[in-house]
Amino acid sequence: MAIPGVRAMIFDTFGTVVDWRSSIARQGAAFGVERGLEDVDWTGLADQWRAGYHPAMDRVRKGEMPWTPLDKLHRGRLEELIQEFGLDSLDEAERDWLNRVWHRLDPWPDSVPGLRRLSRKYLLAPLSNGNVTLLANMAKRAGIPWDCIFAADVFKHYKPDPETYLGAVELLGMAPGEVMMVAAHNSDLAAAASHGLKTAYLNRPTEYGPHQKIDFGPTGDWDLAAESMEEIADRMGC
Repeated sequence: MAIPGVRAMIFDTFGTVVDWRSSIARQGAAFGVERGLEDVDWTGLADQWRAGYHPAMDRVRKGEMPWTPLDKLHRGRLEELIQEFGLDSLDEAERDWLNRVWHRLDPWPDSVPGLRRLSRKYLLAPLSNGNVTLLANMAKRAGIPWDCIFAADVFKHYKPDPETYLGAVELLGMAPGEVMMVAAHNSDLAAAASHGLKTAYLNRPTEYGPHQKIDFGPTGDWDLAAESMEEIADRMGC
């Protein structure tokens, strides 16, 4: 049965809707073959690249860096990894193409079918630390049916800052309890719930491959918990 009162659903994107790790490894491997870089550990690069995600955002939150969109944070982290992963030969255009792999991430197999079902009844949008262009390009390529996009650069804040969750609610013109946050990360849901949003946990236990250490299941009293986006659609009456 659908959760009463919900009119819109907002979604964490990296890890919840799209499989960043496999996407980067797969595209990196094809990119490497074309350029004679077959020995690069592309999965390792994906892991190390993602490992710089939260530290970079924390520097922005603490005021150690001015507001910086995620594309630029990703590029900065890539430059830190270039030598370690034997990518020194890449020119500027190639580095830019590689950095934009984050715009080309593939959805988990259940994501788009489930979202299309949910879109029949609810307004849908990402609430992501990605920037607008990144999320729009990703959606256009993958056929993700967003009605609007709530990106970190809209609010000039990264999750879990309250300005992100409450900003999305305000732009939707709804009360917090009319908006449901969907995420594969319990910490994201805890932040959303603290501001009055409804919550749905979507289990993605392979997001980090063998390095996954948390988020193997719901750890809070969320309104809904599911193993796939299709199950969320079932549970939300779609």
